[in-house]
Amino acid sequence: MSDPAYCPFYCEENIWHLAADPRVGQGQRHVLLVSNPSHRVALWSQRSGAEDTGGLVVWDYHVILTCGVGSGAVVWDLDTTLGAPVPLVAYLRETFRGAPEPFLPMFRVVPADTFRDRFRSDRRHMLDDDGAFIRPPPPWPAIGPGHTLEAWLDFECNEPPKLVDLRGLVALLG
Repeated sequence: MSDPAYCPFYCEENIWHLAADPRVGQGQRHVLLVSNPSHRVALWSQRSGAEDTGGLVVWDYHVILTCGVGSGAVVWDLDTTLGAPVPLVAYLRETFRGAPEPFLPMFRVVPADTFRDRFRSDRRHMLDDDGAFIRPPPPWPAIGPGHTLEAWLDFECNEPPKLVDLRGLVALLG
């Protein structure tokens, strides 16, 4: 069995591909766009984080996939050092441990089929002012045409799909 499609720093595209992968398992799938209004969210146990900080990084956003609800719910995060899949409660405890107020996560909860149907990325958010890629792009074609990432990450807007904090996410999926 081959590994899922993966390119560092392109979590939204990785999860777009993974959301259609039958190996993820049976059950209700949701894509979680993780950020907050300041676009600075702390995540631990991340590949890009330093070992001496427990893998801590502060991202403007991160995208993960959940499968199932209740005690069987799991998280697929291709950037975590925790492995995949990880039980939802364990993932949340290890990944969002002790973040101070300005770095607390909020989650845009999107049914995976909706994300696959409506998400578009022409990768403009990964270009510098001269039009060069900040990080090498994935080997697969962009998911486009167009670009919907900023709309999905507008955490000032509480329009559907659902926007919840950590406690609300546990109530919704855990």
